[in-house]
Amino acid sequence: MTGPAWLQWFYAFFWVFMVVILAIGGYFMFRKFLKALPREDGKSILDWEEYYIRETIHMWSEEQKVLLNELVEPVPRMFRDVAKQKIAAKIGELALKDRAREVTRDHIIRGYILATPKRDHKWLIKTLKKNGIDLTPYKHLLE
Repeated sequence: MTGPAWLQWFYAFFWVFMVVILAIGGYFMFRKFLKALPREDGKSILDWEEYYIRETIHMWSEEQKVLLNELVEPVPRMFRDVAKQKIAAKIGELALKDRAREVTRDHIIRGYILATPKRDHKWLIKTLKKNGIDLTPYKHLLE
C-alpha cells in the first residue's frame, strides 16, 4: 500500500536533502582531519598554527587585533574563527621569521594575503581597498 503522492515526494526530497547535508558535513570533517595529521616534522598544520599564535600573542597590540577583525569581517560568521586562526598563525610566522618585536601592519597585510586562498583574492582586494590599504607594495603576493 502506497501513500499519497505528496508524501512520496516529501520522502524522496527528505532523503536527498539528508544525503547532501551529510556529504557536505563529511567533506569539512575530512578536511579538518587532514589538517590534524602529522607531517614529516611530526607536527600537524593545526599544531603549527597554535605554535605561531602562542609564540606571538604578546606581540599583538589592540590596534592590530582590531585590524585583523576588520579584515576577517567578510568571512561568514560560521567560518570566521577558523579563518582568523589561520591568518593570525601566518602573521605570527612572518613576524617570527622577521625577528620582529611586535606585529606590524605590514605583517598583518602580508599574512592576510598569504593565508587567503587564491580563489578568494577578489574579496581580499575588495576588503583591503575598503579599509584604505594601498596594494602597490603587495602586488607580487597577489599574482
